[in-house]
Amino acid sequence: MNVGRRVTLRISRYGEIISVFLKYGFGDVIAGLNLKKYVAFTRWPFPVRRGAALKAPLSRWERVRLAIEELGPTFIKFGQFLSNRPDLVPAEFIDELVKLQDSVKPFSRTEALAILEHALKRPVGEVFTDFPADPIASASVSQVYRARLKNGNDVAVKVQRPNIKQIVATDLDILMHLAGLIERHNAGLAALHLSELVGEFGRTLNKELDFSLEAATMERFRADFKDTKEYYVPVVHAQLTTDSVLVTEFVDGIKVSNVDSLIKANLRPADIARVGVNLVLRQIFTNGFFHADPHPGNILVLKDGRFCFLDYGAVGIVSATLRHHLGVILYGVIYKDPQRIIRTLSQLATERIVNISRLEYEVTEIIEQYSSASLSEIKVRDLLDRFSRITAENHLRFVPGFYLLFKALITIEGVGLLLDPAFNLTREVEPYARRLMRENPRLKYLPFDVYFTLLDIASLLKDLPFEIKDFMRMIKAGETRIQFEHRGLESLTSKLDQFVNRMVFAIVLAALIIGSSVVIHSRMPPYFYGVPLIGVSGFAIAGILALWLLFSMVRNKRL
Repeated sequence: MNVGRRVTLRISRYGEIISVFLKYGFGDVIAGLNLKKYVAFTRWPFPVRRGAALKAPLSRWERVRLAIEELGPTFIKFGQFLSNRPDLVPAEFIDELVKLQDSVKPFSRTEALAILEHALKRPVGEVFTDFPADPIASASVSQVYRARLKNGNDVAVKVQRPNIKQIVATDLDILMHLAGLIERHNAGLAALHLSELVGEFGRTLNKELDFSLEAATMERFRADFKDTKEYYVPVVHAQLTTDSVLVTEFVDGIKVSNVDSLIKANLRPADIARVGVNLVLRQIFTNGFFHADPHPGNILVLKDGRFCFLDYGAVGIVSATLRHHLGVILYGVIYKDPQRIIRTLSQLATERIVNISRLEYEVTEIIEQYSSASLSEIKVRDLLDRFSRITAENHLRFVPGFYLLFKALITIEGVGLLLDPAFNLTREVEPYARRLMRENPRLKYLPFDVYFTLLDIASLLKDLPFEIKDFMRMIKAGETRIQFEHRGLESLTSKLDQFVNRMVFAIVLAALIIGSSVVIHSRMPPYFYGVPLIGVSGFAIAGILALWLLFSMVRNKRL
């Protein structure tokens, strides 16, 4: 797309965004950000009344959620992204964000076929014997069809929405610009680092829009669980998959939320809950590569009891070190060890903890609150929510994957409770926490670290004589130069100059007085009332200068 076209689209979209926020009563926000100069005059909706389109009184957060839904895919995804950050977003707002509907009106079959033929570079009829008119699912960035290949196999065909990448690119530009304006005009919100947040969201969303990356992710999960009979990953048809089209095996199963159907299929919901949750815990704590959105709509249970996760667009990565730290935190909560938690949070934070005493008090308070509870009474969601609030109040920032991991744990706990009201995630997490406590990655790789450190030292000692020789040669040749730079001494230099000037002034004044005294004592003419005129004049000038110096010192409070 040429630059002029992109600018035009951005201006038009900006006007649309402002119209929607004015419609939902956010004229004060628009005015506070001084957005008028960034939008074409013809798009500025002056006649719209603040909140005029609302039929019933709604809370501020409800109006934000409705505005986000009306603004389309990028803003819906951004709202869902923010719902994973309880350290930044108020609890009331998160309650609204989780209601965001990622379901929109399907685009036409004609458009879907055009996208397919462009991606596959051949007519759809050469690949599919049957391609339906209606999708089986429609979301904000894609929709899914159940089709049949020439060989008779049923497949799920995921097709991106028309122009979705162009729409997302424009919206991301605007979101980044809005984040910059908010940071510039609102000092309180500047501490949230919104520009960094939007940048992180943009990278996540662009990955989700690359279906070839999602196909590679599915193959990674297949390799990770190749020896696990409880987990099934749909087969990917790599030869039919591109960045905008994903073709996989169609899996016919029971939605994990359909408890009645599970019971009719002779499957025990309580057993299903434990198996499914442990699959996610293994992804997180063992593999370090996990499905970041394991909500009920993304989980099928096959008739033989195997789990099948759908939609691998959102995944999280947990390093070995982060897994160990998380295990330490969970272990510290379960076994009432606040000091261990404090040390771990200090290591995880990307910024220095300013008030360690306050953090220690609040963590201890949580531990004491749970100390009287049995293991089965501890809810992971409540625990993680409390820790998220504490980190936010203490201005701690962690790596982005930390919050994605929190979301996965909270979501899968909800699935477990849906299947079995007596389910307890803490009991399932405990053995993983114990193992992670024992498997400190630093100790695991310590011999290698020592080996490579010794190699570095040996290399340094080997090169040291040559480096010293070069340095001495440069000194002899006069090629070395030492440069000093002072910082913070400007005030001291100014005071020193002032002191020296006054001292010189005082010496001159003293010399003037002594000289005048000598003139008077020598009786040098001319005389004024019998007293040498030059001596009297010298005393008069000295007196005036002395008064001026005294006045200057009093005025500057340096007396």
